[in-house]
Amino acid sequence: MSDDQDRDTALARAVGLREHGSAAEARPLLLALSDQYPADTEIAYQTAWVHDVLGLEAEAVPFYERALADEGLTAEDRHGAFLGLGSTYRVLGRYEEAVTRLRRGLEEFPGDPALRAFLAMALYNVGEAREAVRTLLEIVAATSADARVQGYRRAIEHYAGDLDAVEGY
Repeated sequence: MSDDQDRDTALARAVGLREHGSAAEARPLLLALSDQYPADTEIAYQTAWVHDVLGLEAEAVPFYERALADEGLTAEDRHGAFLGLGSTYRVLGRYEEAVTRLRRGLEEFPGDPALRAFLAMALYNVGEAREAVRTLLEIVAATSADARVQGYRRAIEHYAGDLDAVEGY
């Protein structure tokens, strides 16, 4: 079996373990792969993810950073790495870094509601509650399938832009 096939087989096994609830078993496999392929962004991302699943956020950070160091990930995985790292920074109390990383993710994935939701939480943590509420209201207005929310969408969007408005739209 070629080195690439070995890598792919081992990575698929580790990801499968994580996906089926055996993250603790997947972790040493991913750490070994990460040592063997230190420049592999996909392995770095999967290693970060397994650490997050296990509640080992601090250990996840360098793997997320490695995963985002170049353009080697698929768009879906790159999006996940931005979200994962931003969320992890926030959980670790590294709020400014969370805001920075999530905003960087939004540069690549403009308007993404998941990135924006995590950004809203981080904005709240850095004392930007007004911006956080505005962001959340915009997400609700744009993504809710609830008929009542959609019935008031224009009003929600209007007031999201000016939370202190007292006059109608």
